[in-house]
Amino acid sequence: MARRVSEPENRRQGSPEAAAGDPAGRGPSGEATAKAMARPASPAALSSPVRTATLTPDRGTEFDLRPDAETLSALADWLGILRLRKARFAGRLKPEPGGGWRLSGQLGATIVQPCIVTLEPVTTRIEERVERRYLPDYRDPAAEAAPEDEIELPEDVDTEALGAMIDPGAVMAEALALALPLYPRAEGAELEQRAFTEPGKPAMSDADARPFAALARLRPPPQDD
Repeated sequence: MARRVSEPENRRQGSPEAAAGDPAGRGPSGEATAKAMARPASPAALSSPVRTATLTPDRGTEFDLRPDAETLSALADWLGILRLRKARFAGRLKPEPGGGWRLSGQLGATIVQPCIVTLEPVTTRIEERVERRYLPDYRDPAAEAAPEDEIELPEDVDTEALGAMIDPGAVMAEALALALPLYPRAEGAELEQRAFTEPGKPAMSDADARPFAALARLRPPPQDD
C-alpha cells in the first residue's frame, strides 16, 4: 500500500501552502490504469534495460535509479505534472523457479501537481513497493483474444512474458504514473456547489436530489391532536 504524506509549499518563495487530498484514493484503479496506458513509452533518458542473458541466476542483480535534474524534468512532462522534485527506485532482480525473474523495488518520489479546485501547487510524497514477475512461459490473454471477445484480466496483473530485456527504468515510470493522486486538492479547497434550473423556478439542492426526497415532499403534514 502506498503511503502519501503531504508537504506545504514554501510561502517565502511565493508558493501558497498546499496539501494533497485524494477523495477517490490512489493505486492502479481503472481510471489511473487507463491514463497510464494512454501515455507513450517512458522517457528515453530514464531507460535502463538489463539484458536477461547476462543476469546471474545464483545471486541476482541490484539496481538503484536516481534520475538527474534533466531526466526528472522529462519525466514530469511525461506524467503531466508540474514538477518532480526527486525520485529514486532501488531494488533487485531475483531468479524464480522455471527460468523466470522477479523485480522487487522501493519507489520514492516527491511530486507537485495543480490543485483540482484552485490550481495551487500540491506537494505529495509517494512511497510504494513495486513487484513485477517475468516468466518465460507466460501467455497474455489479451494478445490471444479476438477483438470481439470479453477479456477477464488475471488477478496477477504484474506478470508479463520474459523477453530479451528487463527495464527497471520503464517499470519506475509506469509505477509512478499509477501512484499519482487522481484528484490532488490543496488544504481547505472545496468544490463550489452550482445549481441549474429553469428561470422562475427554485433550484434543486443536494438534499432534493437524495433518494426518497420526492416522496418526503408528498407526505401529508402531521395533524394536531
